[in-house]
Amino acid sequence: MLSQRVQKLSESLTIAISQKARELKAEGKNVLAFSAGEPDFDTPDIIKEAAINALNEGFTKYTAVAGIPELLQAIQTKLKRDNNLDYETNEIIASNGAKQSLFNIFASLLDKDDEVIIPAPFWVTYPELVKYHDGKPVIIETFEDSGFKITADMLKKEITPKTKILLLTTPSNPTGSVYSKEELERLAEVLKDTNILVISDEMYEKLVYDTEFTAVASISEDMLKRTITVNGLSKSVAMTGWRFGYCASKIPELNKAMIKLQSQSTSNINSITQKAAIPALLGKADKEIEMMRKEFQKRRDYVFEEFNKIKGLSAAKPTGAFYIFVNHKEISNDSMDFALRLLDETGVAVVPGVGFGSEGYFRFSFATSMENLKEGIKRIKEFVK
Repeated sequence: MLSQRVQKLSESLTIAISQKARELKAEGKNVLAFSAGEPDFDTPDIIKEAAINALNEGFTKYTAVAGIPELLQAIQTKLKRDNNLDYETNEIIASNGAKQSLFNIFASLLDKDDEVIIPAPFWVTYPELVKYHDGKPVIIETFEDSGFKITADMLKKEITPKTKILLLTTPSNPTGSVYSKEELERLAEVLKDTNILVISDEMYEKLVYDTEFTAVASISEDMLKRTITVNGLSKSVAMTGWRFGYCASKIPELNKAMIKLQSQSTSNINSITQKAAIPALLGKADKEIEMMRKEFQKRRDYVFEEFNKIKGLSAAKPTGAFYIFVNHKEISNDSMDFALRLLDETGVAVVPGVGFGSEGYFRFSFATSMENLKEGIKRIKEFVK
C-alpha cells in the first residue's frame, strides 16, 4: 500500500531515542535525556513580545509564500551584518525550520542517481532526504584526528560526473567541529571550474567556542554563486518549537522552484513566527544569545574533561554547537546496543553514532543543566565500569 519513496525513509534515531526516553519517564522511571538537539533555555522575552504584539494586532492571515517583506529584509540585514553576504530579498525564502528548507532544495535539484557528497558523521536527516528524492548519498568518512572534517584531497577523490551537491555543516551536528576559513578555501579551490553546488547548513553559527565562524558563501565570489546557505533561529535563540528556518541562494531558477514547491505544500510559515523572528534577526536578542553561548561553553568544558577521565571512553573537544561525540570503541563497536543498554540499565538517553554514519560513538547533548550533566556522566561512568 505504501509508496516505495516513503518506505526508503528510516526513522530519525534522535527522535526515536527521545521518544523512548519520554515513554520510560511516563512509566515513572528516573530518566535523564541527552538525546534531543534542543536548548534548555526559554525563548528571549523580546521575541515573545513581538509574537504577542502580532496576535494583538490581528496579524493572523496568510502571507507571501517566501515571507513578509519585513522578515526578508531582516534576514538580508543579518546575512550582511554577521556574514558579509549580500543577498536581494527575492533570493531569500523562509520555511518551517531548516528541515523544510533542505527538503525544498533537494526536491528542486535532484534527479535519479544524482550524487550528493555528505561528510560523516552527519546529521541523521541528510542522507534520508537525498534518498527520498531519488539521489545517491556519497558518504566520506572523517576521523577524530582531522577534527571530523573533510580535506580537499578527500573531496577530490569522491567527485564524479554525477556529483551534483556537496553538503557541508559548520558547526557540525553531531561532532561540534567548525571549518576554518583556510579549510573552506581549500575546498573551494577543488570546486572551481565544476558545476557542483554547495549546501551549507549553518544552524549553529552563533554557538562557537575558542574559534571564529566563517560562512561558506563568504569565501569567494565563486562560492557565493554556487552555495545555498541554510540557517534559522532554533538553536541560537531557543526557538525550536516556533519552526523558523530560511535559505539564501544566488540561483534564480532554484529560488523560483522552491517557492513554487512550498506554495503547493505548506505555503507561508506561521505568520506570528515571522513577526517574532524579526527582532532576533536584527540583533535585539544578542545579549541573551551570548549568555547562552557562555553557559554552553562552561558545560562543554566540563563534559569534555569528564568524559576523557572515564577509562574506555574518549572525545575530541567540540568547538561549536552543544554536542560532544564520544568514542566508546574500546568497550563496544555496536553503538545501538550500547545506547539501548545504557538507557535500559541507567536511564540515560544518548544517540547512537550509527545514526550519524559513524559506528562506535554516541552523541551526548550538553544543552541541559549542570546538575543533569553531573548525574548523567556519573551514571555513564558506572555503566562503563
